[in-house]
Amino acid sequence: MDQWKKGKLTFTWLNGGVTHMDGGAMFGVVPKPLWSKKYAVNELNQIELRTEPILIQGLGKNILIDAGIGFGKLTDKQKRNYGVNEESSILSSLEECHLTPADIDLVLMTHLHFDHASGLTAKKQDTFVSVFENATIYVSEVEWKEMQHPNIRSKNTYWEENWQPIAHQVTTFQEKISPLEGITMIHTGGHSDGHCIIEIEEAGEKLYHLGDIMPTHAHKNPLWVLAYDDYPMTSIAAKEQWIKPHTWYVFYHDSVYRAVKWDEDYQIIDHVRRTRNVT
Repeated sequence: MDQWKKGKLTFTWLNGGVTHMDGGAMFGVVPKPLWSKKYAVNELNQIELRTEPILIQGLGKNILIDAGIGFGKLTDKQKRNYGVNEESSILSSLEECHLTPADIDLVLMTHLHFDHASGLTAKKQDTFVSVFENATIYVSEVEWKEMQHPNIRSKNTYWEENWQPIAHQVTTFQEKISPLEGITMIHTGGHSDGHCIIEIEEAGEKLYHLGDIMPTHAHKNPLWVLAYDDYPMTSIAAKEQWIKPHTWYVFYHDSVYRAVKWDEDYQIIDHVRRTRNVT
């Protein structure tokens, strides 16, 4: 696992699995000769997207950003379609941190698509149960409502087994909420109607996790939005507002970097590189 210490905070990326998604879909209308210079692509035109929850410690609570793709939930067909060759091993990752799932206090969900929310629950005999049984799970009100009542498009990614077992743990918000001093969740929309970002303040400096409006470092251009985005113009506006120079950004999906900082010309001036997991 990779760890990064920033002031009194420790960020640890847990092994939540991996997907390989179509590069064209991940970069929308951007031509492949452009985006393929920024992010590696395989012979199937897929790009590697980690699904690795971020454990934050140092504020008196064990905080998790998103939950991974889970284990044993995907059919063989889904694994092929989503390029999954590695599922979550959150339990062993937490053990390395001398923690159990019961020790997680807060789970901050940027949104509830299957590749972020499947790790919230696990199959136990003939039913599904909450993985982080003692945690308060924060998600925007808009996202939570759509999770429960998906439309013809979103029902493919909002699954009952990912929300029903944790409904009693969920706290929703509208525009913004601060679950803990120094951490703020802000509703942006864009990728999904209820998508939110996370602002972290440490020693007077602000760090950001922009969820899937900037899933990788290669998506920093405001116009490079996903074909998966429900409201791409909203994503563009959010990126213009929240992507700033000389500011740290941490990633859930990026296969190259854990965190990046750019200058005024958006050249990388500092970074935390991802190391290969041994599986």
